[in-house]
Amino acid sequence: MENFSVTENAAGQIKKILEQEAPGSMLRISVQGGGCSGFSYSFSIDDTATLDDKQFTRNDIIVLVDEISLQYMDGAEIDWVDDLIGASFKINNPVATSSCGCGTSFSV
Repeated sequence: MENFSVTENAAGQIKKILEQEAPGSMLRISVQGGGCSGFSYSFSIDDTATLDDKQFTRNDIIVLVDEISLQYMDGAEIDWVDDLIGASFKINNPVATSSCGCGTSFSV
């Protein structure tokens, strides 16, 4: 079974973004070919789920991941990290065999 989780910090930040940008919308995360390691994550705001989307809910926010992307993120967790480099979403992905220093590109 596919599994994807959202940390408390990430849910709070997603909620802030959606309330400011598009109330009632959802965050879509997908995997696309490209990036310096072969695959990269894409984030977008969407107001409609498709039939092949899986929905993950935490604290009244919904994250959408399509079935194909979920194969590359099974067991992954999205977190919001605020450190010396800056603040950003980070995906901790157990499927990835390596990732780029940029944090948005990975290989399997």
